[in-house]
Amino acid sequence: MYNNKFRAILFPVLLAAAVVLGMLINAAMSRQKIQIPMGKNSMAPMQGSKLDLILNMINYSYVDTVDIHKIEENAIPQILSDLDPHTVYIPAKDMQRVNEEMVGNFGGVGVQFYKYLDTVTVVKVVPGGPAEKAGLQDGDRIVRVNDSLVAGCNMETDAIMKLMRGEVGTEVTLTLARRGETKPLIKRVVRGNIPIKSVAVAYMVDDTTGLVKVNTFGMNTYNEFMQSLEKLSAQGMKRVIVDLRDNEGGILPVAIQMINEFLPEGRLILYTQGKAAPRMDYNSNGRGQYKELPLEVLINDFSASASEIFAGAIQDNDRGTIIGRRSFGKGLVQEQRVLPDGSALRLTVARYYIPSGRSIQKPYDQGKEKYYSDIYERIMHGEFLQKDSIHFDENLKFKTIGGRTVYGGGGVMPDVFVPNDTSGYSDYLVEVSRKKQLLYEYTFEFMDKHRQEMKDIKDYKQLLEYLERFDLVDEMADYAVRYGVKRDVKGIRTSHVILETTIKAFIGRHVLDDDGFFPIYYMDDKTIKRALEV
Repeated sequence: MYNNKFRAILFPVLLAAAVVLGMLINAAMSRQKIQIPMGKNSMAPMQGSKLDLILNMINYSYVDTVDIHKIEENAIPQILSDLDPHTVYIPAKDMQRVNEEMVGNFGGVGVQFYKYLDTVTVVKVVPGGPAEKAGLQDGDRIVRVNDSLVAGCNMETDAIMKLMRGEVGTEVTLTLARRGETKPLIKRVVRGNIPIKSVAVAYMVDDTTGLVKVNTFGMNTYNEFMQSLEKLSAQGMKRVIVDLRDNEGGILPVAIQMINEFLPEGRLILYTQGKAAPRMDYNSNGRGQYKELPLEVLINDFSASASEIFAGAIQDNDRGTIIGRRSFGKGLVQEQRVLPDGSALRLTVARYYIPSGRSIQKPYDQGKEKYYSDIYERIMHGEFLQKDSIHFDENLKFKTIGGRTVYGGGGVMPDVFVPNDTSGYSDYLVEVSRKKQLLYEYTFEFMDKHRQEMKDIKDYKQLLEYLERFDLVDEMADYAVRYGVKRDVKGIRTSHVILETTIKAFIGRHVLDDDGFFPIYYMDDKTIKRALEV
């Protein structure tokens, strides 16, 4: 037994070491035919590297039967572990999800749902989608998806989503419970292309200022962005705030297209360069529709990659004002290379440099763990609260086109620093919103009670007028008591503005999706208020 345990521990370690060693010397080996013993009297010729030899030796000659595919899958991340943090292997099983995010759609029925008290409830039916055509309504309870029971069985949300999604054109049968109906309803829905919005919301903050919040840079983002700007222009927009906070990036050419809309002809947007990739410059073509529109860009610590390109190009060309907190610091370019089995390697092939010549990539030479814990380190030494806590390397000093000093070496530092707003926080707020999600679940119950009254509300301003008749914070506190959270008078008083705003914003999402959520949630946003002052 001891030997078996020892072998179980030692074998993966030796295998990983051998795989890594094989990769390192792979380039030095010439490919030649090697004889691999298959048994007592059989030999199998094989062409390949040392890595190929090791895997084939294990496959053909190892004492026990092994899953060679599983060994390969486990070894590849180990091989990549000493490279940069953004070179990653994507297993074939994850490729559909990854591609959906980039392409901007997926095959599904077209509903947003939430599992409330172990009941799958339709929060919002996508307008014009398959579910709406089949007759589903907001508030319907989904009991079964095909033959699978999803109500009252504590099924994970991801598992429910897998049942609902599928190939476009295929049919799914939903068994529903609906208020006012005594018998279950059976709806057959033909799955269709469901869009994933990359522009979350576009609305007028005041009479002349439009705000466009971009969640990611996907295949459809440029078109969504231009449609948003056109809509706001028709509403009287004279200046625009582009909100890239928490935007982790996406497709580089899409970001370049969007930046081009704001720059005169011949301005450098960025250039890329790598060991096997000669320098390539990307310049504006002068055909942008918003070259004169006053512009502010919002960023924070989780704005990364294409978001940083956008902010950096605008800053280095002195085209607009960057507001918020220092961005993440990802300045590496990846190419996604598909492998024969449908998996892919997202390989870093170059660095990108914004117009001043600076790289915004933060160091990664001390390992991935330290690289990703950098945000935590920033919090600990006070960067979220004090601009003065940020120190730049004087050797990485650059100039914008107008002669202003900017720094490389890790993210884009905004022109106007806005500290993280910690006012109004309390233990009570944490308990009802994060630990137990009671804040959101209360709004779900509220929506269920008043759905019919709110069905004709068209915008967030109408919704706010309707909600004035309720003491939402007091009702929420009563709801929380039912689930074991005692009233905390001091905590409620301290966090009253945040609680009320968040409750109204969640109800806004139930009624109007993101068009109802963000305009309410951002009403007291300090970074947006600072942008309006600029």
